[in-house]
Amino acid sequence: MAGINPQAIKELRERTQAGMSDCKNALTEAEGDMEKAVEIILKKGLAKSAKRAGAVASEGEVRASISTDKRAATLVEVNIQTDFSARSDEFKNFVGDVLCLAEAAPLGADLKNSDLRGKKVGDVIVDLTARIGEKIDIRRWDRVEVPAGKPGVAHAYVHLGGKIGVVLALETESDAIAQHAEVLKFADETAMQIAAMNPVALVREDISDDAKAKQKEIFEGQLREDPKPKPESAWPKIIEGKFNKWFSEVTLTEQESVVVPGQTIDKLRQAAEKAAGGSVKIVRFVRFERGEGIEKPQGPDFASEVAKMAGG
Repeated sequence: MAGINPQAIKELRERTQAGMSDCKNALTEAEGDMEKAVEIILKKGLAKSAKRAGAVASEGEVRASISTDKRAATLVEVNIQTDFSARSDEFKNFVGDVLCLAEAAPLGADLKNSDLRGKKVGDVIVDLTARIGEKIDIRRWDRVEVPAGKPGVAHAYVHLGGKIGVVLALETESDAIAQHAEVLKFADETAMQIAAMNPVALVREDISDDAKAKQKEIFEGQLREDPKPKPESAWPKIIEGKFNKWFSEVTLTEQESVVVPGQTIDKLRQAAEKAAGGSVKIVRFVRFERGEGIEKPQGPDFASEVAKMAGG
């Protein structure tokens, strides 16, 4: 039928954000008339996703998994607009599908271009958004792995029902050490530490020069604003002390343990090494907190609401 071709279906989908099959069916019903097809989509409520395109999805779930050989752990964050919808079976099943795709995908892959039961994930999102009536987004994913050819173990931890997720990988001297009870305990407690204290780096050497320079400016500003300023000749030593304190707060290995107060994470790693009888090294960690960094829209202030109600 004239007017029903891939280009027309693409145009209708771009205009309404409805699913491909819905667009094709609407064009068929409208006998190829584009404007009638748009009207059909709107009347059937299939264009909900278009209305939601500019909405902010900051709720949702962070979910993690560990591979069967325990050498890799995967983490995903999938967002939706409300906590209520995040608890729906349909959304939770989709998060599970996304995690399965991430487990097998090459690092850095765009999961929206992956295939899911014969459809592109991006199209599945459009259809799901239309059914639920809220914007859905695969925000990010990552995976940590034990280096190839090395013994070790990966671990995952999810806190507060999907609000925070952590994955980390350890390299060990042998497979036996990787499975030692004290090493597994160290992995679990370290994951909880990362969830609770949100370190920005594994060791101080991993912090960029730009971040250190910015922090130095902050320290210098603090010294200038001090009501009892120290002589500038003393600043280098003071700033060095401030940096050491800062490193102890933002680098995982130097943080004080929330599980064993008075001990740093590196000291606990050494204790696990001694108990297991061989080396244990933290290779990498990833931490996702649901919605972090997403700017949520602010509603009108109270005064504006009162004025509106009063017709002002």
